[in-house]
Amino acid sequence: MLIKSHLQFIAAFAGMLWVFSAAEAAAPLTTITQMTTDWQRAKEYTKEYLDTMPEDGVNYKPTPEIRSFAEQMLHLASANYGFGATASGKANPMQGKKMEEMADLKTKEALTKAIMDSYDFMLDAVKGMTDAKLAETVKMGPREMTREVVLAKAFEHQTHHRGQCTIYIRMKGVKPPNEKLF
Repeated sequence: MLIKSHLQFIAAFAGMLWVFSAAEAAAPLTTITQMTTDWQRAKEYTKEYLDTMPEDGVNYKPTPEIRSFAEQMLHLASANYGFGATASGKANPMQGKKMEEMADLKTKEALTKAIMDSYDFMLDAVKGMTDAKLAETVKMGPREMTREVVLAKAFEHQTHHRGQCTIYIRMKGVKPPNEKLF
């Protein structure tokens, strides 16, 4: 009798673990709350970069063939809109515009506003998600991926370009912001 109840307990426990594993497999890897927190942190961190770069460095190019600081940041913003629109299904307010080439965005004040607006768009996109929506597949260029993966790629992209701007800031003789993981 003791062995039978032991086996029943083990079977019930294993079944419970399987149910939890199946539920976890269906759930997104990252919660909306965590994504929102990460995007808010990224926005604040990028603002620190914009604040740190002196006005005379906004249009600085280390070499003629690469983007200026402003163009790097505007590329980041343009991608925030593109990725955010793809992930959320919302209309991209910058669709068809080449932000990197917009002369009116090349002052520090206008640049900062444009970048912060792109993060607000992304934050709204993330906050409008549900776990079910994150799991949906969308087409991005020739690829199909979940909305969650689109958001992960967007986060990676903005991190990459903000990181490139570290060198621009250093080349202007200024210490860039410290890492902001949390």
